[in-house]
Amino acid sequence: MEIINCIEKYVKEKIEEYKKNAVDHYDFWNEHIKYVYVESQKLATQYGADMEIVKLGALLHDIALICKVGDRKDHHINGKILAEEILRKYNYPEEKMNRVLSCVYNHRSSKNATNIEDLCVADADIIAHFDNIPMLFNSAYNRNNVNLNEVRKWLKEGFEKDFDDLSERTKVEFKDRYNLICEIVLGEE
Repeated sequence: MEIINCIEKYVKEKIEEYKKNAVDHYDFWNEHIKYVYVESQKLATQYGADMEIVKLGALLHDIALICKVGDRKDHHINGKILAEEILRKYNYPEEKMNRVLSCVYNHRSSKNATNIEDLCVADADIIAHFDNIPMLFNSAYNRNNVNLNEVRKWLKEGFEKDFDDLSERTKVEFKDRYNLICEIVLGEE
């Protein structure tokens, strides 16, 4: 568990640097990472995944965004590279490291998952969007500079894509919650 504490501390330090230096002062921990971290552990318990691998994958999945390395569209690729550098500093075992790196690389959709740990991190990343809906509004306004109807359309499309990207197993578990969120946030019945 020491490695998990070290990586969590490292990620939080990088987030503080980001907040101080970025124009938007976005708080990756409180707006996104902690949600992924919590949800991924729930899924790991439910699905029988390796908890250490899932925790590290969740903590490091957006490290390229936090460190401002490369473009957003490639953050899974750059994140894998950064995560490997970080884990090597701690002499993390190669076999385990490769599994964590797989979680980072494959986190953008459970359809990319190659194992149960990938699936837990990918599904948790998606569920985190539903856990912190104000973050999505903030993202919609900042990225698109649009009015509320356009934001609602953007959110609906994002919700549908995110739900579609969940694994079939998690979709079943999450369906009622998803429908409730759509009803409340989008005014759908």
